[in-house]
Amino acid sequence: MASAALLLPLLSSGPAATAEEPPSSGALQADFAVAAGRYGVPQSVLMAVSYLQSRWDTHGGAPSVTGGYGPMHLTDARTALAEAPHHSHGEEDARGDDSRTARVVTEAALPESAELPARLRTLERAAELSGLSPEELRTSTAANIQGGAALLAAAQRESGRPASGDPADWFGAVARYSGADDTATATTYANDVFDVIRTGERRTTDSGQTVALAPAPDVTADAAQAAALGLRTADKGPTECPPTVACEWIPAPYEEFGDGDYGNHDKANRPVSQQIDYIVVHDTEATWDVTLKLVQDPTYVSWQYSLRSSDGHIAQHLPLKDVGWHAGNWFVNAKSVGLEHEGFLTAPDSWYTEAMYRTSARLVRYLAARYDIPVDRQHILGHDTVPGTVASTIRGMHTDPGPYWDWAHYFKLLGRPITPSAGPDAGVVTIRPEYAAHQPLYTGCVKAGEACAPHGSGAVRLHTAPSPSAPLVKDIGLRPGGQDSTTGVNDTGARASTGQQFAVAERRGEWTAIWYLGQKAWFHNPKEQPTAVNARGPVLTPREGLAEVPVYGRAYPEASAYPAGVPVQSVSPLPYKLLAGQRYVVGDRTPGEYYFAPVFDTTGHRVVRGQEEYYEIQFGHRVAFVKAADVRVSRG
Repeated sequence: MASAALLLPLLSSGPAATAEEPPSSGALQADFAVAAGRYGVPQSVLMAVSYLQSRWDTHGGAPSVTGGYGPMHLTDARTALAEAPHHSHGEEDARGDDSRTARVVTEAALPESAELPARLRTLERAAELSGLSPEELRTSTAANIQGGAALLAAAQRESGRPASGDPADWFGAVARYSGADDTATATTYANDVFDVIRTGERRTTDSGQTVALAPAPDVTADAAQAAALGLRTADKGPTECPPTVACEWIPAPYEEFGDGDYGNHDKANRPVSQQIDYIVVHDTEATWDVTLKLVQDPTYVSWQYSLRSSDGHIAQHLPLKDVGWHAGNWFVNAKSVGLEHEGFLTAPDSWYTEAMYRTSARLVRYLAARYDIPVDRQHILGHDTVPGTVASTIRGMHTDPGPYWDWAHYFKLLGRPITPSAGPDAGVVTIRPEYAAHQPLYTGCVKAGEACAPHGSGAVRLHTAPSPSAPLVKDIGLRPGGQDSTTGVNDTGARASTGQQFAVAERRGEWTAIWYLGQKAWFHNPKEQPTAVNARGPVLTPREGLAEVPVYGRAYPEASAYPAGVPVQSVSPLPYKLLAGQRYVVGDRTPGEYYFAPVFDTTGHRVVRGQEEYYEIQFGHRVAFVKAADVRVSRG
């Protein structure tokens, strides 16, 4: 998982199902109409529920990050667990502070199918209600939609309400469909569905079909129907969440457990003590229930929020003033908020529900406004873009949420869609392939070297020359021996991700070169299907007279800044160099800081600040830091 790259992928390791013939134009829209008529569900309700689950995508029959299949996200975790691949990365020290013993996460036990909650077994129930086989519900889009309609009709009956052609009468059934076990989450989910009904939606799906839901602005939503379901009332406690999400307080413990060790986070007083500059997006690599058990273990690690895939429910574990152990880099941990999203990075067609994307975006917007955090990829980080602290930690850094997280859609939900901000000769580009159509080959989702299922991706691959046959660029931090990068789904050595900005080094035909890890890196960027948009912004380069400057994974103070009793932390460069003539896009300028918190007793905790200042830069797939005194900044 982000904080620890948890394990136990829940998804099927088999290839995506391909039982259906390619759909004819309009077939998906017709499938909704047929299923709605058969089960007496208003078509707008059925389509809006499907949109909130899958945005009407079929994903080639492959399961979601939590074992959900098809446009209705019918969950079948039993099948998905049968051959679950394993993608744990256990080397990273989640705390990322070498002033104390490393905290490395161990593996969690794989749950038995009988232990899985009902929300992860809805396909089984749909089969009982519809008479369709589980195989049909997994592999046939039409059958999947009928299964979802059958579940909605059953939910309407169970709520004691008659079938009705008025969408407003189905609020309670929609809330039940969410699978949420608390009233607030079920209500929030249903509110989102009814928002889709009122505003309408239209999009071309991953199967190439255009689906449209006409807006119905006068449809009302009756939250009392959700309240009548008899679900539990979640403990909001001291949660810090926007009012537009359902948030629950499930605290992580701050406890001593012997031999001077403690867990699973550090007390602090942010933003009074330190500014919060980053939000880090993770995926849990574990089921929801396992995730909650782990974050409540004092011997484990921690993060601020967990988000559930099926309905977008949020659990908060730490006050925002405290520091979680989640990103593997103490400098970033001390200045960030960690969001863990239920899901698995690579197995095999990793897709996340719209419900989770939406609540996550609302939470990030709230946090960004509260702490004045810019909404860009220099501040909204993936765990896979957090740098290793020193050379020895680079290879162990985690790679979630990975190349299948839809950053373009996420930033649109954040209110910051990625669009051009400069003309064709701009000195900066923002990576932005068309997610669904852009399907680079990845390997290793199931077995090393074996191709992953075709899937949309927000990442582009980087070559040493403007040719698809040219070798991929090298990452000497990941491979000190100088070996080439690979197409492995966890290999970030030659990858640039949507929203990341880079200085242009050269343009040649359909190819664009950027400065990346101290070298020129080429990606395919044809005019008819561009994979980047032009941009402008500050860039830096070594100051005059310097042939190269060192690059760092953390912005720590100079030795003279440390008071007595606080051990000096080494300012150790990474194995990369920023060379004269190269340019990199600038993020923040920040003073060197170190939060000294090595023991349970907070009395001696100190924030050390130096005179040395640093710039954050987009250096490779991960961000990095350079000393401000070593560089000059100009407009890109």
